[in-house]
Amino acid sequence: MRNDTILVLADPHEPVLALLEEVRGEAEIVVGNAVESFESCANSAIGIFNWSGSLPLLRKVFGMCPNLRWVHSRSVGLERSLFPELVESPVVLTNGVGVFSGPLGEFVLAAILYFAKDLRRMIRNQVAGVWKPFDVVSVAGQTLGIVGYGDIGRAVAARVHPLGMTIHALRRHAAPPGQQDKLIDRIYTPDHRLEMLSLCDYVVVAAPLTEETRGMISEREFAAMKANTVVINVGRGPVIDEDAMIRALSTRRIKGAALDVFDEEPLPSDHPFYKLENVLLSPHCADHTSDWLENAVYLFIDQLERFRGGKPLLNVVRKELGY
Repeated sequence: MRNDTILVLADPHEPVLALLEEVRGEAEIVVGNAVESFESCANSAIGIFNWSGSLPLLRKVFGMCPNLRWVHSRSVGLERSLFPELVESPVVLTNGVGVFSGPLGEFVLAAILYFAKDLRRMIRNQVAGVWKPFDVVSVAGQTLGIVGYGDIGRAVAARVHPLGMTIHALRRHAAPPGQQDKLIDRIYTPDHRLEMLSLCDYVVVAAPLTEETRGMISEREFAAMKANTVVINVGRGPVIDEDAMIRALSTRRIKGAALDVFDEEPLPSDHPFYKLENVLLSPHCADHTSDWLENAVYLFIDQLERFRGGKPLLNVVRKELGY
């Protein structure tokens, strides 16, 4: 069997990449975080694993590889892996769908209960030594809307469905007759998103960032929401108009937000989110379990075995759509 060359865009000293040793007998693995690292082997490279490389680096290395057939992105989001030359080429692009979905679904579940049971007030009273009972909210019977019903959205639905919530989903296309997801009570298309949002007590944003989804949740969408709505973003920050969200939170137009992603990361220390009592912040680590990096490597190894064996790859990106 052939010995293929795979370029890995990453810090060569990244400890978890030692797991790639198990495939070095089957493929030549070249790790580097600069163009110079790949100059001598680019002609023979048939695959690129973009572990942590920047978009400019990937674009330059891509242009050096005349025999390239496959690019794999460690992340699900493709901000660091998608550019016009790749879109227009026959090179297959795959991503990390599935590695992060479960933990993100758990984060959404935690955020729902955080607001429903007012855990911030519990902690504040406990620290102050105050005994002051208060009413909490039952989530059974409430409505959850999922904006972007892909792998993460399904992981969310699977975890909140047992709570007895009504679940709506917003996706690009409605499911064909007879193929309705049993976890979902109703599917909406983007042109009906205001209708869906007006019904929701919780709105989970799990959409990828594309030109179509950028700013999808903005002034009109917040205006359509109920006063008790909580927005939870586990997709990409710019899918929500951040200024519009700050206004909605500051004026109590909506109840609150739980955010794992932001327009700018790290979030600047003077950002308004830090001072809003109705915001729960996660520094883009809701999916950082103790084994998430290992799982990302193992997915790539499985993909490499599929690629070399001529089997269908998982998570093939529709490059023209951006997800």
